[in-house]
Amino acid sequence: MNSLEILNATPVMPVIVIDRLEDAVPLAEALVSGGIRVLEVTLRSPVALDAIREIAQHVPDAIVGVGSVRTPQDWHDAIAAGAQFGVSPGTSTALIEAIAASDVPFIPGVATPSEAMELSAHGFDVLKLFPATVVGGTALLKAISGPLSHLKFCPTGGVNPNNAKEFLALDNVLCVGGSWMLDSELIATRNWEAIRQAASDAVTLCS
Repeated sequence: MNSLEILNATPVMPVIVIDRLEDAVPLAEALVSGGIRVLEVTLRSPVALDAIREIAQHVPDAIVGVGSVRTPQDWHDAIAAGAQFGVSPGTSTALIEAIAASDVPFIPGVATPSEAMELSAHGFDVLKLFPATVVGGTALLKAISGPLSHLKFCPTGGVNPNNAKEFLALDNVLCVGGSWMLDSELIATRNWEAIRQAASDAVTLCS
């Protein structure tokens, strides 16, 4: 799959932090059962790479990717763990070079039109807008949809049930990223059925 196909495969991509490795597979299974197959596991915990590996091996219906990629080493390690795509909050020259050397899809983060144009020049036309609501949200996406009409986005950062549909109504938005379906208390108590229902509700809201 390429980046466009990955984002077209889901209306909402959960931004996941996994603190306990034993939660990785049941959490992924709950999300997939609720209708969310595309999973972004962020590099925000010591077990993130192992969690990606476990999900890739044991949840075949999931499309598991890595989020919060900041360095070339992050990217190399995630690919080795089985990540099927990558997402970054922003993009450095070194990271662009590492991504270009791989055939694994990557969705780089941008916050401005200039960054979007620079990445487009490097062949990236599917981008993450982050932090979406801070840098202009739907107003920014509407404003750049004319001059940068070839670009597609997954806005993340401040996206929630109250504004998700506003983002998704825009022609240049493929899906949204968020964490509202990942209640920390439900994960802490391993209430996977409630997580499954939250995922299903998120899909219904965003479809």
